[in-house]
Amino acid sequence: MRLALAGGVLVLALLLLVATCEGDSGGGTDSRQPVKPVKKSAGPSTRLTVPPEYTTARGWEIVGAAPEYAVSRPTGRLAFLVTAPGDRYRLRTIDAASGKLAWSGPAWRPPDPSHFPKLLAVAAADRQYFVTWAYGTAGDGLSATDTFVSLDVYDAADGDRRRVEVPWNGAPQVTATGPDILISDGRANSAVVDPATGEVSRVAAEALGYPKGCPSCRQLTEVRGQSARGLLVSGAREFWVRGGWFSRNVAPRGTDRRSGVPTSVAPGWVLARWQLAKGARRAASHELWAVHDVTTGKPVVSAQCHKPAIEPGRHPQAVVAASDGYLVAGNLAFDLGAARGFCLEDEEGSASVTLASVTDRGVAYGASNVRDASDALEGGGEPVAVDLTSGSLSPLSPNVRLPGAETAGVGLFGWTDRRDRPHLIGYPRAG
Repeated sequence: MRLALAGGVLVLALLLLVATCEGDSGGGTDSRQPVKPVKKSAGPSTRLTVPPEYTTARGWEIVGAAPEYAVSRPTGRLAFLVTAPGDRYRLRTIDAASGKLAWSGPAWRPPDPSHFPKLLAVAAADRQYFVTWAYGTAGDGLSATDTFVSLDVYDAADGDRRRVEVPWNGAPQVTATGPDILISDGRANSAVVDPATGEVSRVAAEALGYPKGCPSCRQLTEVRGQSARGLLVSGAREFWVRGGWFSRNVAPRGTDRRSGVPTSVAPGWVLARWQLAKGARRAASHELWAVHDVTTGKPVVSAQCHKPAIEPGRHPQAVVAASDGYLVAGNLAFDLGAARGFCLEDEEGSASVTLASVTDRGVAYGASNVRDASDALEGGGEPVAVDLTSGSLSPLSPNVRLPGAETAGVGLFGWTDRRDRPHLIGYPRAG
């Protein structure tokens, strides 16, 4: 294995049993009672084998909710979706540290009940929001103009809800890298929704502020995300923030300034791939990966990796620690504060480890011999832990389950039982 360096106690937890069909609350008329704790114990009923940094003696467990969840770190809330009678859904929240129930939203019916709504978290100014979204058809569905994106925006602190509906043609991509909610068609057309007011602003392809002297910017143009200064946009090569910076002007030292391609966007950060400058010693065999500050475009840290033998159809998504100090994506790992980057690959240049999560203490979890991060979190491959402060890699027990995230000192673990029910379990750090 080669690491290429560049550059007091939780309160008694609550076991939450969430049925896949449950009662209404928050103004509903269903006769069933709202979900509530059904058992108090010294910890969750399910005791998985987890990394030694966590204890299974305390914590909380949710059974039957959708596998997708969102976290608001400033408020300490964790949100998840459950089903309700009549093809409806409800957003529920708990305190991530203790597992105690917090607020619950009213039940609502998405435009297409056959598809489970999606869940996001977005930060805007000094407030945090949870966003559920779905796509479907209004009226008789005979015209493409009847299709729309339905958004329910909840204040993470108290559950105050705002409904926003945006007419939209074609399958949408909805993201929340902040500070607004971004809807795009996967190409050059987009709309942004202010979570505080619900105001919708459409951005046509011709209004993307293409940089002068960049013909590749008008090829394969795609709206990728958003910064506080505007939309982040990419072309076949090179990328920019509309009205802000241009990748050619912030290229990392030693690279071809016109070769930058963003592969993943996370709140506050852009992970981009660059070709080394012509004539550089490893230009034929290696690429440089850099993490850029999305507000200024400046590269913060980088690492070199072998060029892949086969270009992936989709690059790994960047995952950022709760402290915002560490970022991982596939076989790449970055200590943002210390400006150190690692590429985990074998001597032949193959990605030998895929990282799936990283904690605010700089410990990344993943596995070798897996297809992607999801495979690692589902128990595939051989699990490993990587200390990003030192670059050391440690194998874990073969049956260890990996945390999908960590928040408020609690690792979040997903698991599916023999009845095909998803479990979300929170185990706190040991000690």
